Amino acid sequence: MTAAAAPRRVLVVGANSEIAAAIADIFSAAGGQVAGVGLDHSRTEHYTHFAVADVAVSTEADRVVQWAIESMGGLDTVVLAAARITMASAEETTDEMWRSSLASVLDTAFFVSRAALPHLSAGSTIVAVSSVNGHIAAPALPAYATAKAGLEGLVRQLAFEYGMRGIRVNAVVPGTIKAPPYPPQDGYPLGRTGTPQEVAEAVKFLATPVSSFITGASLPVDGGLMISSPAAWLRPDLRERWLPEERR
Repeated sequence: MTAAAAPRRVLVVGANSEIAAAIADIFSAAGGQVAGVGLDHSRTEHYTHFAVADVAVSTEADRVVQWAIESMGGLDTVVLAAARITMASAEETTDEMWRSSLASVLDTAFFVSRAALPHLSAGSTIVAVSSVNGHIAAPALPAYATAKAGLEGLVRQLAFEYGMRGIRVNAVVPGTIKAPPYPPQDGYPLGRTGTPQEVAEAVKFLATPVSSFITGASLPVDGGLMISSPAAWLRPDLRERWLPEERR
């Protein structure tokens, strides 16, 4: 991919989710081919090419990357959107829950990136879909939070190692993502949760030349959640001071 060209050949990993489907749609609308890989056949209609595979297995990651390259004639952008959320306290998190959550995020991201990097040229991009849970704590998410924090560590490492080849690696960091209509959401300075399309727009931004001097970054797409103090929403006096009456 030349420095002036938008991504034409995109591989989306974790393709069954609503966020991944929105990402596929936005690249398709820009004239790109999008290959998706997921664990089942849901949402296949959003993709130019689709494969069912578990790319937490390294041999499957190798196979899928080669399939995507052959299907599209090359590869410009890899989107790492796979994740499995397991909800349990640390004491209740089983070995299997821990390993499956980390594998779904970290193993897929590393194995796919490792397989794709030899085929990426200057101007190519990798964009990972992380989570605010990699930065701020929430109940019953020790495995998921650890996996997402590790994902952003991998993003920085790959950005550092491959920047001299002209390959950029970044992450988007969504908060709660739902389809509208939006109920009022305390804790979000913008007063609402986000949409899959808003995450997709951020992924597109990081994948295209308009962000050509950005690498190793984690871009919040969280409505301001991570800058918000819990005390501001819990203390009645502070709520009274600035919240609109309908949200008090």
